[in-house]
Amino acid sequence: MRNSRRAAFTLLMMWSLDGSAARRLDAQGGAAESPRVGAIGRPFRALGVRVAGQRTQTAWADARALQDHPSALPHGSPTAEASNHPTAEPPTRPTAEPPSRRTVEWYHLGAGLGLVALATLVDEPLRDELQAHRTGGKDDVARVFRQMGEPEIYGTIGLGTLAVGVISGDDRITRAGGRISSGLLVAAATTTFFKQALGRGRPSHFSDAYRFRPFSGRDAWPSGHATMAFALAASVSDEVRSTPVTITLYSAATLTGWSRMNDNRHWLSDVLAGAAVGITSAKLMNGRWRVLGVTGPRFLLEPERVGVSLGF
Repeated sequence: MRNSRRAAFTLLMMWSLDGSAARRLDAQGGAAESPRVGAIGRPFRALGVRVAGQRTQTAWADARALQDHPSALPHGSPTAEASNHPTAEPPTRPTAEPPSRRTVEWYHLGAGLGLVALATLVDEPLRDELQAHRTGGKDDVARVFRQMGEPEIYGTIGLGTLAVGVISGDDRITRAGGRISSGLLVAAATTTFFKQALGRGRPSHFSDAYRFRPFSGRDAWPSGHATMAFALAASVSDEVRSTPVTITLYSAATLTGWSRMNDNRHWLSDVLAGAAVGITSAKLMNGRWRVLGVTGPRFLLEPERVGVSLGF
């Protein structure tokens, strides 16, 4: 069956030769190429496939013989040679290797929530300590690193990467930009939901760390800046896969979280919750994590697939 397909492929190439080009092929031992072959064969040559053939009349005769009696082809004919001798298959376009995936179960999420709950025990003492030693220099540092959690920064990086891929026609960059942007989008949506659903008061307004009033407009938990900073750090570091870059990004995200506590806008537990939401959102969408049986969009990882698949 494979030899027959190869023979048919050879016949298709032969059929594209006109009479004059075929005569040139016979005279030059198959080195010439007609304009029609050049137009048709160009994409095949780009894949490393050599387009060659004989006279059109011989090709059609071999085609009829191949259709009626595949084993009765004239010895030495081009089609018989194509059937009997394996040829190299056109190389397929390489696809991105799917990342190794870790499974996040309910007990992992429970352990994370437990750590955040324990952090609430030091929310007030830490807030008092930070504010007692707050200086103008620290405020300047906080002002710099706070920017990582601003839309002007993470939005530009995510959408900018996506735009570069689309404009340049590079599918790998396009999918990377899609993974970064989708991770940021999921992180922002999740954070917005919990902010409104829990309604935790900010330390700048309440001295008590346990002030919760759902849907009251209070929006301390989790920290939005920390969420987006860690989502950006996780997304970009997973795409770049460089240890120095990873250390730099996560360090900057950590300082972003510290800036929110320095500015007395968030409790420690707000920042930890934001970091967890951001990292989980990014790694879910880029395929590194499978969370409670849910996987991210396959079309961002596998170019042949179109659509979003949520596996359970």
